[in-house]
Amino acid sequence: MNPTSLSADLCLKCNLCTAACPVSAATDLFPGPKAVGPQFQRFRHPRLPPPDHSVAWCSGCGVCSRVCPHGVPVTETNIQAKARVLSQSRVRPRDWLIARPALLGDLSRPIAPVANLVLANPLARRLIERALGLSANAPLPPFRRNTLRTLMRSHLAPSPPRRGRGRTVAYFHGCSTDRFEWEVGAAAIAVLERLGATVVLPPQGCCGLPLQSNGFFPAARAYARRNARRLQPFLQAGLPLVTTSTSCSLALKHEHRAVLELEGEEFDRLGQGTWDFFELLQAEFLPALDRQRLVPVPRTALYHPPCQLRAHGIGTPAVAILRRIPELRLTLSEAECCGVAGTYGLKAEQFAVAQNVGDPLFRQIGRLEPDLIITDSETCRWWMAGLAGVPAVHPVVVLAASLGLAALPEPARDRLRLADEP
Repeated sequence: MNPTSLSADLCLKCNLCTAACPVSAATDLFPGPKAVGPQFQRFRHPRLPPPDHSVAWCSGCGVCSRVCPHGVPVTETNIQAKARVLSQSRVRPRDWLIARPALLGDLSRPIAPVANLVLANPLARRLIERALGLSANAPLPPFRRNTLRTLMRSHLAPSPPRRGRGRTVAYFHGCSTDRFEWEVGAAAIAVLERLGATVVLPPQGCCGLPLQSNGFFPAARAYARRNARRLQPFLQAGLPLVTTSTSCSLALKHEHRAVLELEGEEFDRLGQGTWDFFELLQAEFLPALDRQRLVPVPRTALYHPPCQLRAHGIGTPAVAILRRIPELRLTLSEAECCGVAGTYGLKAEQFAVAQNVGDPLFRQIGRLEPDLIITDSETCRWWMAGLAGVPAVHPVVVLAASLGLAALPEPARDRLRLADEP
């Protein structure tokens, strides 16, 4: 029997999860995590149709599991139930595509400029929405002609290197950094090397979380097993596996075992050996960082910790590092979720709900008028930058800029002000 079904019996029906759920507050279509999770779990049977389809509106943000006083894995229960609903529905080409960002990036690379022109055209986006159900208003990342791995060939490592001087770190960049945001990966490598580490890029593929979120559990498990097999030699050699994507690190640390129910020593080792980038910096590289001269970054910034990072249970290690940077005026987000939840907000039928979920955050951005938005999640960056019109960056890029290793985007209103000058 699924272990989450046993955990559901611990539910006290206190409704704390429903009170905290950003989706149930945004739409009546979702009755809340308790109702579709522990409450309905007793009616679910492997050989019977799902008793309720409203679980499909769950974004999987993880708030419910974090606030449950009895430790019921409400989010995990709901994700598994949602996958069952989706598995018994007709597979939509849209869901198949957005669940495979690495494939999308590879297919678009030869025609990246043309693809970006098409996606920037409002008429083309409306036609795509009508044909596929991909929201015409949802921000999308630009396609790129280069990848991190092609630009950093010297760091590729088919096997663990021999022990040398200093710390060797294996970097799990994930498909978004490799195909869409190689600057984030380049900044992460540059920072680690400045702090005395040797960085290698092990063989790897997509973590499988987009597949899991869209209900493709068999494919997600295949991706997870492939990654676990490729990464074992590096983990067995004692290398920390560090990632700048909170989605990837959550999948490797938690989701493979808790949601996909993959068991065994290799998955335990993978979960225990994976680090968030700033988690590793705090644990091992603070003395080296203290020896660096951080140059001022005179910007006003809003930092938003994404849902996946909150689910790690490690706090906000990036904030402690960012507060060391001179002249960086940092304000913390007051919102629970930005709304996009990976691929959730990209879907035409869910875009308005995702907007409603993120409304408190965007109102705070409007009041603050920051120069930058800083957040650890790639999908949150694309979503917030596109809807708020404010540049959004990973915190490692801000740290790299303070170390003289990267450049930050100019504030949008500064560009407008310069354009008005004679």
